[in-house]
Amino acid sequence: MAAADPSIDRLVDEGTMEEAERGDVVVDGQLAGWVLKEISDLRVLLTAPLVVRLERIATRDHLNLEEARRQTLHREGVQAERYRKHYGFSVDDWSIYHLILDTSFGSIEDTAKILQAAALTAKNAKMGKSLEKNPGPQPIPAGTSHP
Repeated sequence: MAAADPSIDRLVDEGTMEEAERGDVVVDGQLAGWVLKEISDLRVLLTAPLVVRLERIATRDHLNLEEARRQTLHREGVQAERYRKHYGFSVDDWSIYHLILDTSFGSIEDTAKILQAAALTAKNAKMGKSLEKNPGPQPIPAGTSHP
């Protein structure tokens, strides 16, 4: 329905913005990073490899893996087109996020600890308690070894 009627997304966006402007909130949503990019203190993208996402979806929705794949790829294609058409951005553009976290590396508890640390870091930076300013993501030159 939202794919055909952009007013639905706009209504949700307005509610999201109103809630975020109250402060001290966590907003979760596929568009939240984009909608709130000018006022958010921390934008996080949680991701996982396709196979991991499909396994999780199949388990959650009681589907076989092939049906989970079919539904997921269809939904992601529709959403990607909708976001491009109505908002003018690509879902593959992750440049607005402060933190991109692959949730397949650890447990839910591990992920929560990382998110809590990131939130505390962002809060401290906002309050001027950060020891140094973060210049943002820096590219790693090709052929460079890193830890």
